[in-house]
Amino acid sequence: MIGLGDEKDLSLDSLRVIGPSPISRMIPEIHAKLLIVGVGVAILIAGLILSQPGRTTGGHMNPAISLAMWRFGVFRGVGVAPYIIAQLLGSVLGGLAARVVWGPVVAEAPVAYAVLQPGPGWSTVTLFSAETVSMAIIVLLVGYCLAVARLAPFVPWIVGGAIGIAIAVLGTSTGGSVNPARQFGPAALSGQTRFLWVYLLAPMAGAFLATWLRQSIQRHRYVLTHRLCGTNRDRSPLSG
Repeated sequence: MIGLGDEKDLSLDSLRVIGPSPISRMIPEIHAKLLIVGVGVAILIAGLILSQPGRTTGGHMNPAISLAMWRFGVFRGVGVAPYIIAQLLGSVLGGLAARVVWGPVVAEAPVAYAVLQPGPGWSTVTLFSAETVSMAIIVLLVGYCLAVARLAPFVPWIVGGAIGIAIAVLGTSTGGSVNPARQFGPAALSGQTRFLWVYLLAPMAGAFLATWLRQSIQRHRYVLTHRLCGTNRDRSPLSG
């Protein structure tokens, strides 16, 4: 049974994760809102990966993915830093663009540039663990599928779906970030940087963990490409 204090916490969670809007007010249950957001984000991410820019660059959009691709041996180490810088810069520019389009409400509480904060009772250790494990699962799935030619084309939807599930399941606890770039821009612009180091480092630790696990599971298979579209740049199937 939910008491008055619990209802207040859920209301605050709803505002922090979703923000005030006519649509959010129509759907009072926070987990239903998060499910809708998760589905929307999943479709958006898959679409970006499958777009021409996504096919050209690899569609990483996440420093942990770029790091993992280097550890998988399919992405040059010299490219990791430029990719990460571009991803973090994109996060800042996205927040600034939102401020221009939607006005001061983007910068004001409770939106605050969509910065994430852990839920009540979540310590630094539990937050770090949740973000690490979540990212490790995503990277492990990506690496495993990109090592099997017939599974590789499903990777855009696996990535999008996994992020969507993270948002729906972890939205009220960690925020479901699993992407250092997701938190960097909002935290920098809002000034709410207390947990920023966790959101930056935990997914990277998860990427390292997952690359080691994949090597243990698929000893005789190699990741075929760094492109999350799961095909060659010209859309032709991978071989191997």
